[in-house]
Amino acid sequence: MRTTTRRTVILVAAGALGLGGVAIAAPALAGAGPFDRPAATATPGPGWGGGMGYGARDGATGPMGSGAMARGGRCAALSVTAQQGTLTEAQKSTLAAMVQEEKLAHDLYGAFGTKYDLAFFDHIANSEAQHLTTVRTLLQRYGVADPTAGTTDGKFSDPAVQATYDKLLAEGNASQTAALGVGKKVEQTDIADLKAALTGLSAPDVTQVYTNLLAASERHLAAFTRWT
Repeated sequence: MRTTTRRTVILVAAGALGLGGVAIAAPALAGAGPFDRPAATATPGPGWGGGMGYGARDGATGPMGSGAMARGGRCAALSVTAQQGTLTEAQKSTLAAMVQEEKLAHDLYGAFGTKYDLAFFDHIANSEAQHLTTVRTLLQRYGVADPTAGTTDGKFSDPAVQATYDKLLAEGNASQTAALGVGKKVEQTDIADLKAALTGLSAPDVTQVYTNLLAASERHLAAFTRWT
């Protein structure tokens, strides 16, 4: 349990944050945006962490002007309700990258929540944990190995993802303002990559998850922008 006293944050508009987790889409890790991964693995397809078809957060304590956190900072209604479809091998690779992106976002925000007296990071990290669980559900549905299985916070099996995490963590550890800037960078990259990832995607359940992740990333970006 943290020993710091969290500041009270007020929701200006419930639902403004949506179920957005923050993650970095597969194409982002594949070299798009600031995430320095070889472009060879980039594939248009599902994106990442933000809202996975779960409806808006209703409830409670979220960052100023960025509501939609469920009670206790958890996402509301996390089930994937759309039917399973089919994925190409490239889209399966994208899905595997998505789970790493969800974890990267979760671990970054969790680390910043520990370092800074700003409950905002805790709330988003909590939603990211829910998004990570949901992407893992998709991995199971499509028989895709989970590259994050057995890894602890801040640790990744992919060296490129590890390097990205280490770089962003160091940047955010410089100051609270810098950490908020990292959040904006992550969200901006997510938005661009999710739009690309949805191109050519036909599987209803993956489309549902990625579409809602996109909406959530947009809400998260708005929240980070309000704080900076």
